[in-house]
Amino acid sequence: MSDKSTDAYWKANVRIITICMVIWALVSFGFGIVLRPLLAGIPIGGTDLGFWFAQQGSMLTFIALVFYYRWYMNKLDLEFGVEE
Repeated sequence: MSDKSTDAYWKANVRIITICMVIWALVSFGFGIVLRPLLAGIPIGGTDLGFWFAQQGSMLTFIALVFYYRWYMNKLDLEFGVEE
């Protein structure tokens, strides 16, 4: 891999990591803690939406992000010819 493609690969890698971390922080801190009072009036599964995000939503989002990251990195590895 040339220096130019190495830079592009790592730029894409850092970009997807940043996007995943922002989504995770928004869901766990934003919806579960900061916006919980605003989400308190929306019922889901016998409780309010803010509590649901704090308990289950952030974990499910994290698991979904792990699988998305794996899929995306496999695609990126194939694109740059660095697959295992």
